[in-house]
Amino acid sequence: MTDSPRGWIGSFIALAAIWGASFLFMRLGAVDFGPWPTAGLRVMLAALVLAPALWLRRPASGMTARRWGWLLAVGAFNSGIPFALFSYAVLHQPTGMTSILNATAPLFGALVAWVWLRERPDASRCIGLAVGFGGVALIAQASGKLGASSGLWPVLACLGATLCYGVGATMARLHLQGLSPLFSTAASLVGASLVLAVPTAMYWPARMPGVSAWAAVVALALLCSALAYFLYYRLIQRAGAARAMTVTFLIPVFGLAYGVALLGETLTTTTVIGGLVVLAGTLLATGLVRLPRPHEV
Repeated sequence: MTDSPRGWIGSFIALAAIWGASFLFMRLGAVDFGPWPTAGLRVMLAALVLAPALWLRRPASGMTARRWGWLLAVGAFNSGIPFALFSYAVLHQPTGMTSILNATAPLFGALVAWVWLRERPDASRCIGLAVGFGGVALIAQASGKLGASSGLWPVLACLGATLCYGVGATMARLHLQGLSPLFSTAASLVGASLVLAVPTAMYWPARMPGVSAWAAVVALALLCSALAYFLYYRLIQRAGAARAMTVTFLIPVFGLAYGVALLGETLTTTTVIGGLVVLAGTLLATGLVRLPRPHEV
């Protein structure tokens, strides 16, 4: 049962604003820490904050070694690897552009479900996939010459991150049914921490980062991970899963605004158009908007 819009709209906007800020904080942290330690500290600190959920929300039974293994894998694909890839991307391209590319996550979710679960999308969703990835091509073009590594690799890192989200979501759907969302999140963050422990230690900066970098990674962990997940699951309870998922479409608005206002980033027309095309394709690919069938016109 969902609340009236007045009851959940504040949480919806707050969540979009917080997740939109994550790209700003990743940039501020990764400049001094580098991508791996930024991602590692983010999941480790967030795991510490959410650790009580492992006890309070633990399932009464059914936690086999195999299921713990899937939690580890989900943590790697839903948090560990994507956070590192995004931390790399924001060092080489505007944070606003990175936030737009983050909105391709539902596109890859639909694509992975098609390939892995054989959930063939209908014509409207297929068109949405094509439109969405067409928008990605526009954004890649805006980042510079497509063949130049300085423009292409950050875009590929973002797409790799959102592909990981699609894989992780499918894994969770197949193997983590029946678990409390908060328990799953806490356990997967612990798994992500284990996955990132070695690269975090290997790439730890020789010179101790300054206060601003530490503040950025603490904000990533406490604000953009621990608090954001709490708001997200409360939003699901109050507004429903379908409405909660649409927060993805508002995140780029805040990401672009923070980048322009606080980092002096330039907002190009091509990037904006590409972002709108990505969002339109995502709405179609996820079924939130459907094209009319011929006999309905």
